[in-house]
Amino acid sequence: MARSVARRGRTHAAAVPESVRPQLTQLVDAVPEGDQWLHEIKYDGYRMHARLDSGAVKLLTRTGLDWTHKYPSIVKAMAALDARQAYLDGELCGLGPDGITSFSIVQLASDSGNAAALVFFLFNVLHLDGEDFRQRPLIERKDRLAVLLANAPSPLHYSDHQLGHGRAFFEKACAMSLEGIVSKRTDAVYAPGNRGLWLKVKCLDREEFVVVGWTDPEGSRPYLGALLLAYYDPDGKRQLTPRLRP
Repeated sequence: MARSVARRGRTHAAAVPESVRPQLTQLVDAVPEGDQWLHEIKYDGYRMHARLDSGAVKLLTRTGLDWTHKYPSIVKAMAALDARQAYLDGELCGLGPDGITSFSIVQLASDSGNAAALVFFLFNVLHLDGEDFRQRPLIERKDRLAVLLANAPSPLHYSDHQLGHGRAFFEKACAMSLEGIVSKRTDAVYAPGNRGLWLKVKCLDREEFVVVGWTDPEGSRPYLGALLLAYYDPDGKRQLTPRLRP
């Protein structure tokens, strides 16, 4: 009888997904108020999903690229988790001397192959040991993630949060020269691609561009003339800026 019950439990266990389209954030001007929102620090790094299945680890970018080979220290830490299967959502970051995340640090470390000192901040669990958590409330997912990461190796860090008090949390983040915060509905399920349940508010007025070309210098100008820049629109498609930026 016990054997039959065990077999039936395995049959109904959910398989760990191969990949999941990430839930996205929407940029807004004001922090939402109320206890139905939790607030996290906005990290400045690479959005990353981590998949664990019986010791085998995959690290997937926001667009689904497999970057497992780039980050062996993160792979080793994921494989050491007290779990057989897991699918986690987070941000791969580099930390400056002041402890603040820096996109340039993680980018340089990734490009140079010197990524051993990077930190993986994790803020969501979507699957764990046969259980699909995507339809569970966010606050329940975060509670379960905190337990999983309680004794995790040092490259893996739980992304803690503040329940309510969004305005005070935002002001504190800005006072510490952080990029901003992300506010999330505590009762919401995981919604791939959705931009209305996760809201980001930035402290710094800046925008990120991709360099796609340049011109040679003219006259007395050294090094280069102008840059041709591009940016990613809300659908993830790259768009060229209308002119060269000197």
